[in-house]
Amino acid sequence: MTKHTPIQFLLLVALAGFSCQLKAQTAAGHHDHTHHANEQVTAHHHPHPHQETGAMIKQARLVTGQGDFIFSWDETLTAAFPKDAVAFEPDMHGGFNEDPETGMVYTGIPGYGLCSISPDLKQWNTIGTDERLKDNIHGIVFFVHKGKKHLAVAQEGKRVLVLTLDGTIVSEILKPTGTEFNFTPANEFYAMEDSNFGVTDVTYLKGTIYVAHGYSKGDFVLTIQEKGGVWDWGKLAWGGKGDNPGQFQTAHGIYAHDGHILVANRAAGQVVKFTRKGKFVETFDDIPEGSLICNVSSEMEHFFFNALQPVGDQKSAPIYAHTGEKLVSTIIPGDLNIPILTNIHHVWPHFVEANGSKQLYLLVHGWNKGKFAVLKMEQ
Repeated sequence: MTKHTPIQFLLLVALAGFSCQLKAQTAAGHHDHTHHANEQVTAHHHPHPHQETGAMIKQARLVTGQGDFIFSWDETLTAAFPKDAVAFEPDMHGGFNEDPETGMVYTGIPGYGLCSISPDLKQWNTIGTDERLKDNIHGIVFFVHKGKKHLAVAQEGKRVLVLTLDGTIVSEILKPTGTEFNFTPANEFYAMEDSNFGVTDVTYLKGTIYVAHGYSKGDFVLTIQEKGGVWDWGKLAWGGKGDNPGQFQTAHGIYAHDGHILVANRAAGQVVKFTRKGKFVETFDDIPEGSLICNVSSEMEHFFFNALQPVGDQKSAPIYAHTGEKLVSTIIPGDLNIPILTNIHHVWPHFVEANGSKQLYLLVHGWNKGKFAVLKMEQ
């Protein structure tokens, strides 16, 4: 056995302590890189405030999602919500749409009115003075018809309005009487005295406005067309309540994409694809069971749609990024500690351009106590 002098012994102890500390730091560094995207990561050391790096700040940020679609809460853009509309925010129950040429976003706040949101999401303005625009705008679409820009809005229980971008109402379309459509189930339903007008959303494709009528036993897709500057019911309608292909269990959101019509079949938890003439094409696969799908939108060659309420033990309703064939990310705004936001009515993807680059955001329209929020995609 080799004997060590007292000085040699102290040196060995010091070297052993340094080695243990180095191993612990290496292990901690490795651990920090293995957290899942939707977990909060907290730094374990406390450098001087001026020495904090961008990586450390990002590390401490709450994020949610997987793969290419990971989001954080943008509190600054969320706070751009107009101060004089805050009292009306709990009643929010609508959606978004935008002018792809200008990037202007449109939405409605019950009791407050129809609003435009600037392309940078920093400025809100009300549009029009007609009192009907203060009724709930449950669904909205921007469209260009015969070279002119329009909006159409679905006001559940009341009407569909077609208007210009300054808020001037062009046409008011009221509940059908039962003689309008080349679809007997729709005509029979609207001919009944106790039938209601449960319009939930609108979209536009090739000269036709498509209307989801899902808050009703008459669960249909209806159409509106223009003649001589006036918009009124067209002949095409399809659907009806049921489980067969082409039928609905609450046709809630409706969205035109690539020459087809997509319907969020809420109670069935489906996104259903049709031709523009109403022929059933397919149902999206890979949507988690129990998801009450409310609406559909698209960006970056992906679809974004949300469930109405949490699924299982989720902290909020989920938002899905989907290719049309498979689910690629589940985004849970509740994991970001956004106050109040639990149920979601609509989500809309929107790009903001700045300094030669584009940043993707998700605009979220809450339901049940309402809530507007903006999520930012992490680079």
